[in-house]
Amino acid sequence: MSNINRPPIPGDGDINAANAANLSPFDDTFRFTDDQDAHQTVPPTKRNGSVLKKNGEPGQVSTTNGISFNANLIKDDVKDEYHEIHFQDGENDGYEHDFTFEMGDDHKQHDNNDNDIHSFSATPQLNLNSGVFEDPSTESSGSASASGLGLNERKDKSSRNESMKRLRWGTRRTKLGNPIVGRAKTLKWAKENIQKPFEEFSGTQVEDPNALNRSDELRSIYYNLPLPKEMLDEDGKPKMEYARNKIRTTKYTPLTFFPKNIMFQFQNFANVYFLALLILGAFQIFGVTNPGFASVPLIVIVCITALKDAIEDSRRTVLDMEVNNTRTYILHGIENENVAFDNISLWRKFKKACTRMTFKVIRLITERVTESGKMQRAQRKRQELRQKRMSTSTRPRSSLDSFESIRMSGAYERPSMENTNPFEDPYQMSTGQSILDRSMPPRTDCKFKKDYWKNVKVGDIIRIHNNDEIPADVILISTSDSDGGCYVETKNLDGETNLKVRQSLKSTHQIRSSRDISRTKFWVESEGPHANLYSYQGNLKWMDTQANEMRNEPVTINETLLRGCTLRNTRWAIGFVIFTGDDTKIMLNAGVTPTKKSRISRELNFSVLLNFLLLFILCFISGIVNGVYYAKGPSSREYFEFGTVAGNASTNGFVSFWVAVILYQSLVPISLYISIEIIKTAQAAFIYGDVLLYNAKLDYPCTPKSWNISDDLGQIEYVFSDKTGTLTQNVMEFKKCTINGVSYGRAYTEALAGLRKRQGIDVESEGHQEREAIATDKEIMINDLRNLSTNSQFYPEDVTFISKEFVCDLKGVSGEYQQKCCEHFMLSLALCHSVLLEPSKMNPDKLELKAQSPDEAALVGTARDMGFSFIEKTKQGIVVEIQGVPKEFQILNVLEFNSTRKRMSCIVKIPPANPDEEPRALLICKGADSIIYSRLKTSYDGNDETLLEQTALHLEQYATEGLRTLCIAQRELSWSEYTEWNARHEVAAASLTNREEQLEIVADSIERDMILLGGTAIEDRLQDGVPDSIALLADAGIKLWVLTGDKVETAINIGFSCNLLNNDMELLVIKSAGDDTKEFGNEPVSVVEGLISKYLDEKFDMTGSEEELAQAKKEHDIPKANYGVVIDGEALKIALDGDDIKRKFLLLCKNCKVALCCRVSPAQKAAVVKLVKNTLDVMTLAIGDGSNDVAMIQSADVGVGIAGEEGRQAVMCSDYAIGQFRYLTRLLLVHGRWSYKRLAEMIPGFFYKNVIFTLALFWYGIYNDFDGSYLFEYTYLSFYNLAFTSLPIIFLGIFDQDVNDTVSLLVPQLYRVGILRLEWNQTKFLWYMLDGFYQSVISFFFPYLVYHKNMYVTNNGLGLDHRYYVGGMVCAIAVTACNLYILLHQYRWDWFCSLFVALSILVLFAWSGIWSSSITSGEFLKGASRIYGSPAFWGVLFVGVMFCLLPRFTFDIIQKLFYPKDIDIIREMWKRGDFDRFPEGYDPTDPNRPKITKFGLPSTNGSIIMKDINEVMLSSDQSHDSVITEEIPLDILKEDLEASRKPSERNMESATSRWIQSPRENQDLLFSPIIKE
Repeated sequence: MSNINRPPIPGDGDINAANAANLSPFDDTFRFTDDQDAHQTVPPTKRNGSVLKKNGEPGQVSTTNGISFNANLIKDDVKDEYHEIHFQDGENDGYEHDFTFEMGDDHKQHDNNDNDIHSFSATPQLNLNSGVFEDPSTESSGSASASGLGLNERKDKSSRNESMKRLRWGTRRTKLGNPIVGRAKTLKWAKENIQKPFEEFSGTQVEDPNALNRSDELRSIYYNLPLPKEMLDEDGKPKMEYARNKIRTTKYTPLTFFPKNIMFQFQNFANVYFLALLILGAFQIFGVTNPGFASVPLIVIVCITALKDAIEDSRRTVLDMEVNNTRTYILHGIENENVAFDNISLWRKFKKACTRMTFKVIRLITERVTESGKMQRAQRKRQELRQKRMSTSTRPRSSLDSFESIRMSGAYERPSMENTNPFEDPYQMSTGQSILDRSMPPRTDCKFKKDYWKNVKVGDIIRIHNNDEIPADVILISTSDSDGGCYVETKNLDGETNLKVRQSLKSTHQIRSSRDISRTKFWVESEGPHANLYSYQGNLKWMDTQANEMRNEPVTINETLLRGCTLRNTRWAIGFVIFTGDDTKIMLNAGVTPTKKSRISRELNFSVLLNFLLLFILCFISGIVNGVYYAKGPSSREYFEFGTVAGNASTNGFVSFWVAVILYQSLVPISLYISIEIIKTAQAAFIYGDVLLYNAKLDYPCTPKSWNISDDLGQIEYVFSDKTGTLTQNVMEFKKCTINGVSYGRAYTEALAGLRKRQGIDVESEGHQEREAIATDKEIMINDLRNLSTNSQFYPEDVTFISKEFVCDLKGVSGEYQQKCCEHFMLSLALCHSVLLEPSKMNPDKLELKAQSPDEAALVGTARDMGFSFIEKTKQGIVVEIQGVPKEFQILNVLEFNSTRKRMSCIVKIPPANPDEEPRALLICKGADSIIYSRLKTSYDGNDETLLEQTALHLEQYATEGLRTLCIAQRELSWSEYTEWNARHEVAAASLTNREEQLEIVADSIERDMILLGGTAIEDRLQDGVPDSIALLADAGIKLWVLTGDKVETAINIGFSCNLLNNDMELLVIKSAGDDTKEFGNEPVSVVEGLISKYLDEKFDMTGSEEELAQAKKEHDIPKANYGVVIDGEALKIALDGDDIKRKFLLLCKNCKVALCCRVSPAQKAAVVKLVKNTLDVMTLAIGDGSNDVAMIQSADVGVGIAGEEGRQAVMCSDYAIGQFRYLTRLLLVHGRWSYKRLAEMIPGFFYKNVIFTLALFWYGIYNDFDGSYLFEYTYLSFYNLAFTSLPIIFLGIFDQDVNDTVSLLVPQLYRVGILRLEWNQTKFLWYMLDGFYQSVISFFFPYLVYHKNMYVTNNGLGLDHRYYVGGMVCAIAVTACNLYILLHQYRWDWFCSLFVALSILVLFAWSGIWSSSITSGEFLKGASRIYGSPAFWGVLFVGVMFCLLPRFTFDIIQKLFYPKDIDIIREMWKRGDFDRFPEGYDPTDPNRPKITKFGLPSTNGSIIMKDINEVMLSSDQSHDSVITEEIPLDILKEDLEASRKPSERNMESATSRWIQSPRENQDLLFSPIIKE
């Protein structure tokens, strides 16, 4: 291992002085020289260890009072003031502590400053005409508070008023929600291509045309005050009517189900057509024998379809009920004047009564039948008796009363849920501005009671507990934290799982209980509801009784909690409800659940119209011929008929037209629709029952929510995916780090596997070997860690950082200096964070890390695994267990991370070694590579240049492997430097104007001149099989676009990790501003339009015209050019505004292989999906897992929700729910393709078989002047579609498979037929209709020709000249030919389907024999024995069937032999055994799939997909580029390094040499010699 020396860590003795360089290495003109002195390292100074570890001594951990500072840490004891707090019984989980703490004058003065009355802006004037607020100046909380567990503390004289100060400033945003970002050095690529590349999720969003923006509907909400007269109606009730908090994502309600469902079903032309025929049949003039019996098929179909829709929608209803009946705490005792409580309709009262009665009956039966019910009944009786006793007693509640009881929050001798911070005086009178009116007496009848979400109303006060979801949009009143802050998880809104900080109003944060709330009177002037998640304007107002004037505090989005968020790491929070139900932002972004219809079903209407046209022609001919026939005379008809039905020839023709409509109605078969419903239901059942789509971890199968769009799964061309939680697990794992120029860690990431695959390496073998080696190293490393020290928080299953060499260096194998560097690095990770601790529910001894960011949890978790365990947070600092010894470190300040700063820092107090010396302060900073490098100390005595170069190389290598990198640096401060800075910090924190800007300036001034410690590399773990899934989808011709709310840098890293992007791809960046966009002007619109036009012209030679768009609609191939589009939310908003720029943007994206839309809002996601779907006329699928994906899911043709970490809203509103992203591949390539091909064959086949039968009646009409008489016996008309031909075509639609599921996944190109719509189109429909026309001629005229010359001669002399006998022959040919024709077009000939084809044919003969044996058959009596007893019948049957099938059979043979399709070739390969080596159910996306040796399938030509299968499964493209990473301002190249040698030879030799000479752990796979086979 190479050990690069570096300057010693500050605080360890004298630092060797060095001459500072005259020119900073960060200057643009700076270059490293080749002089040896330039690369000389400073010899390490003798040191005694980390400045932090050295000065931290073992602390005695007390089981009751926490951890005290050691005498070496704190010398002089000073105690100014103590407050003692004793918890009452039951208030702190059964434990009783005595806490002592001090509160100095400075702290009190600081509180007074924070509560200065001038900190509030004047009341903004409301413009009632425009309905908007003027922009009030907002104030963020500047107060910092102590947090954590209690302990008996003693402070140093010099720092007795110094407690840990956490600077909570949020990301500053503009009115549009865009963060205000300062300029800083960043990646070269990012600086040239992305504006604000590290900025977090932006609030920019496109207003969806269908979304309601009612922000101008201002509302005033009053609490504990009567409403003004102008807000009341004549009955004294509120005029305003607010949405209920009860939500409904279902399509139907009990009232609207019948009319809405009937209306939806009769959008089918066929249903309307059959209804019209039923109405006609009710009139006797048209000769329908039994109109009631004729209506049964339509009634059955409508009822079955309605039942299916009801079951489908009932699942959504169940989920809605779970949400609506979730419990929360609502304050009772003060009447809510904002809503009318008695405004309940009779229907709602009826529903509630029915619901109550139903549940009572269920409970009554359950409690008397089941054992569990009997136990619950006994418990309920005991609880009722206990409550009855309590109601007559005044004693305090017993601790046992909480057993299975619903405890109200009222207190007898204590406040409820208050004083959770032991260092807070609950009775301290505030000298600042507060809405608490001390002159009002507290009300004991005000209590928080458990209630349902659906009962939350606008104007209610609610209390949310830790880990509870927010039931409505609320203004944050107060929290359990003394400074009014809380943490919320917003993954249901924006998909991000990192915690966000929200701050309560300064005037209300002192409220601690329901009694405090009862002493307040206030009102809120609020804007109306709108969908923007990052904007809110309101004002909280109250009357100051002491000053007798009105006060005001502005309310912004930072002081609100939105429905769907989850409260984290905060015991409780109290909020004031402003929006409920459909008015909440999450519901406004969700939209209305659409009713989706598959593409084939939509196009089927056109086919039905064509059949209507054919039907009209047939009926028109029938009416004309019959009318002319009645006009002729004289004729024999006059002797048999007494007049005409209609009176004259023209009227007879008109009646005959409608008679023919009824006679030929099966041209549009009603059974087609019920057959389609049966098939789609069966397909949904197959999808649900597929064990390979079952997620065992979640116990969740693939669940179809919409049963009628399974065929759309086989035609998807564009997939729109979320990133966080969809492609990734949002689980960060620490993989590598670089310390003192030495790289540690061993990992085989997905991005590295993808890169090696493109280099031609067998990644399966290499990955298997690497993972085995990593597992071996992990075992060795874990044993070494256990032997090294005792770590109470060491859990081997949590270790993700695998480096046995790092453990060796912790032991000192590479020298004491490297050992101290490793120790100090890990200790820095354990100190510089904002992580909170919670005991694990599964293992109370284990402390779980709760962080604002999963990256931060990964850093602290790795430090814990390496023996530097963060185990406790105290008021003044944190306790770290260093290799088994707990030590406390005093944290003076914490400067938290936000998207503006891109870094986080903490300042640690270093006690003096001698009592006479001053303490010191150490600043530890972690942040993005570019940010840290731009703030390093530039002088030679600060950072070794070689160390900077080596660290930069390591970070670039980590980024190439798809890892997220951070740098760690530090700066040592003298105590005088710190106190001077802290004074400026206090002034900025107390500033009344521009507080955040001043705090940023102060923080920036100290986070400079730092010493680099090293860097970290974290992997954002992809979900299992994501790279393989994306590769298969791409091979199938599916284009994947990523629409994410995450920042650009993160999205690009994930793009490389999942093989969506590759090193050869050129990224076309669209942004609204930047240094390199001045040629397009300064206006964002001109910049975006200029960039799009430039890319179209230079890369694709296009102008963005409508003609080019029309041509693009016809092209469905994968783009040939290797380009990708990257666009952020601000630019996307412009790109979607205007027809011209929208068309150009769409053309640009269509010609690129990948599109990454970053920092987009839910409405923008939906807008992009609609743009592609509606403009290009393609099938789209959207997949996501959070509520921020609902709008996108509902806008796409198919919506897929992932049941994972991001909440349940996406699953509730989706069409299909799966457990992981990789299941999407099987859902599309297997089930989707099968469903599409089955329906594409079944539907035209159904029309074909009815054309044969119907046209035979028409040919018969030629010989009876179309008088409407039947050729077939009446039962044949009913049983033809019911029994004779129904099952074969239905089983084809259910069971047919061209190839099995394994081949479908191994050859994904087979899917492209669905994208190109080759299996179902109107041309294919017309060919089938023509085939049916031809076979109807054969079926009728072949038996006709038997009678043509000499009639039908029989052995017994009985005649066969009855029309039913002729119809029996015609029907036999038609049924036999039809069923065999279906069998010929079925790929899978198994015994089951073949059996039912044979049975369907035999049913005809069996029914004819049985029915004709009965007298009931009338004229058909003994007809079967006569027909089937004649040899001529069997002769004409055989010849007729042969002539029916011969043309199509011949065509199919020629096509398969001379013009084979892709599927024909693959089927031959399958039958030949080329895929036999793959086991049944083999899934290429399964990470646990068995290893299959390389196979070679012959390549074929002249087909859509046929490439070499090796090319399909393993790309041979070799990449020579590295991933573009951050620009480190260092030039490490030597210009005179063997310039005469060939670059390729030099690179290969250098790589080979580096590979051989480096240790096994550091052998970089990126530069390993490529093994040639």
